[in-house]
Amino acid sequence: MTTYYELHPQNPQDREIRKIVSALKEGAVMLYPTDTVYAIGCDLNSKSAIERVRQIKQLANDKPLTFLCSSLSNIADYAVVSDSAYRIIKRLIPGSYTFLLPATKLVPRLVMAPKRKTTGIRVPYHRICLALIESLGNPVVSTSAHITNEAEGEAPTALPIDGNIGKAELFDSLEKLVDLIIDDTSDPGYQVSTILDLSTPQPELVRKGKGWESVAELLEM
Repeated sequence: MTTYYELHPQNPQDREIRKIVSALKEGAVMLYPTDTVYAIGCDLNSKSAIERVRQIKQLANDKPLTFLCSSLSNIADYAVVSDSAYRIIKRLIPGSYTFLLPATKLVPRLVMAPKRKTTGIRVPYHRICLALIESLGNPVVSTSAHITNEAEGEAPTALPIDGNIGKAELFDSLEKLVDLIIDDTSDPGYQVSTILDLSTPQPELVRKGKGWESVAELLEM
């Protein structure tokens, strides 16, 4: 039975956050809002929950998963951050940017890119996300609840295609697949994050998403 939570977008209720975090620690999978799109996520330390997230999105184990951290110092716990990467990240967070970085031993293998040993990390500009991370004490997995046309060759799923989908339709399509649904009363976003590869000496803009112009300007400096 899926549990619904309606949280205030700026001041999420502490009691509800604690309930959600308790469920995440027990392996729950959630549908929740971020500063980009609604995401499917779980506790980064729950192997069984990560496996369920992969099943829901029909992702093979060689497809990395992004997770959300609370700060730049938190990122440094899970990734190797060079001086140049540090300067770039500091200019862009919090916000709609995913950074590909060399993973540390704290990153579960089920999450990282196995061949490159890299991981995707974001620091969101979203109070509910940050409240969950801070209360949980470690990052949360974040993968778009939408299927895009980039997922070529994958088997079709019941998940909605990006486009003019409403929140009610999104919730209906996923309520039997997740344990928790978090509603912040806002409409779901449709702009994915911008992906910036900082795992090599020369930064590379991998995907243009929300706020990509700021990245382009930064790389030209």
